[in-house]
Amino acid sequence: MADHHLAQLNVGTLNAPLDDPSMAGFVDNLAPINALADASPGFVWRYTDEGSDDATDARPFGDDLLINLSVWASWEALWEFTYRSDHIDLLRRRREWFRHMRDAGLVLWWIPAGHIPTLDEAGERLSLLRHHGPTAEAFTFKDSFGPPKPPTFSPADSTSL
Repeated sequence: MADHHLAQLNVGTLNAPLDDPSMAGFVDNLAPINALADASPGFVWRYTDEGSDDATDARPFGDDLLINLSVWASWEALWEFTYRSDHIDLLRRRREWFRHMRDAGLVLWWIPAGHIPTLDEAGERLSLLRHHGPTAEAFTFKDSFGPPKPPTFSPADSTSL
């Protein structure tokens, strides 16, 4: 088992409320695309609102800002889902439903395997990326960093009893 998993937060500013007819193409695809993610190789976890199968009611960063927070076994697993599955069709249509954002709308970061990121943690990582650019603590697909290296142990590190 890997020591680290990849967390991702994706945010988008809605063009209209979710119940507006112009948003039907997005809303109608939520359940199928979430099911696709859940069944994808390397998928670990995704945030959902209590009593729901998606995160559309969570608005921790603003009333018109939709979020997606998930954890993947590797960078490659998330990339494959994002760009090599049916998800790409929705990604290509994103301007129908979401405004162009000047600031970063996607942040990636490594977490210890088994850790579930909080919304606060995700928001902090997005803020870090927006203020400092890509770093090992908050990065993008384009400017990515590998998982932290496990500490190495050498006999010189041991102490005598």
